[in-house]
Amino acid sequence: MLVAYDGTDFHGWQEQPGVRTVQGVLEQALRRAVRHQVNLTGAGRTDAGVHAAGHVSSFQTTSELEVGRLRHSVGARLPNDMSILKLRDVWAGFHATHDAVSKLYQYRIHNAKSRPVEQTAQRYTYHFWQPLDVERMRAASRHLVGEKDFSAMAGQGKARISNVRTILRCDVERHRDEVRIDVEGTGFLYNQVRNMVGTLIDVGRGQWEPDYVVDILESRNRANAGPTVPARGLCLRWVRYPAHLLRPPGETAEVDAVGKPD
Repeated sequence: MLVAYDGTDFHGWQEQPGVRTVQGVLEQALRRAVRHQVNLTGAGRTDAGVHAAGHVSSFQTTSELEVGRLRHSVGARLPNDMSILKLRDVWAGFHATHDAVSKLYQYRIHNAKSRPVEQTAQRYTYHFWQPLDVERMRAASRHLVGEKDFSAMAGQGKARISNVRTILRCDVERHRDEVRIDVEGTGFLYNQVRNMVGTLIDVGRGQWEPDYVVDILESRNRANAGPTVPARGLCLRWVRYPAHLLRPPGETAEVDAVGKPD
């Protein structure tokens, strides 16, 4: 199941008692549609306020509803800040978390003196009014690509066996008053992307030289990196999977290997 949502009014993906979460809302709609208990497995746990244009989750059902009818039934029960983009039968062993090959997150910065209200983007961008040098940010971003220990970019309170992660690309582009940072990786630490963006902003505003990012990573000390930028600017754009896992048994036609809208 491929879903998009505005994360502003959600307390993140993972179901929690007493608060509104993406998983909780989806599971409730699914239970009503298929008339049995459903446990969703998500591609990732977005934090409170983080958006998604292509979040993937998987579930098993004994319902005999045709996929199109099931999508309509579930979609009709969802709130206005969430939508099902795709629903398909897949290989029975498919796992939305473990089978993911890579994910792409995009962070949007409104880089102008005025707030992004005129563009109605205040819920989806971080307003940073000081001028940012995109070329400096782009030079710094190259040091974030590869298999590295990202302890200096890891959020506090989420213990991991290893803080080594692989970033496949980190692109920085300016579109008029908006700076967009695309980060694709095979996996991410808690708040890693938001901490990476905070570090690139400090480089872009002239606080550090681009090569200083190397020293930050080698220090493995979170205190040496930039601040954690607000969640509202972050969006999970898509999740990539091996094509054969997205085919139901008996289907031989090629399908999109990326969990994203057509």
